[in-house]
Amino acid sequence: MNSKEFRAELVKIMPGYKWTVHKSDTDGRLEGTGIQTSGFNRLSTLCIIRIERDDAPPYYEAKSAGYGKKAWWLHASIGYTLAKALRNLQNYYEGESNKYREHAEALQRGRLDANGKQEPV
Repeated sequence: MNSKEFRAELVKIMPGYKWTVHKSDTDGRLEGTGIQTSGFNRLSTLCIIRIERDDAPPYYEAKSAGYGKKAWWLHASIGYTLAKALRNLQNYYEGESNKYREHAEALQRGRLDANGKQEPV
């Protein structure tokens, strides 16, 4: 796969990002960065790396960062297809969201008195 085909694959599956494919000195490695912005604010950064090996099928690594150009990478996942790598990443974030929502709800329940009314904060 060349960089033009790789960019087309990225745009097809994630059209809501503006994609840049980077030059690579390593054969079999392609890397693209996609960003979502609002005005001058970067809302999300997504990095996709495609690795081709002679002895195995290619695989993808997807990682993402939050707000700002210098934001830390939050999580990374891999898959043998781009769609699977992205789904794995999304599943991770959805699981984390559920975990924190459950903790927030437990704290909310903990503030209720015997009559089910919320204690003042």
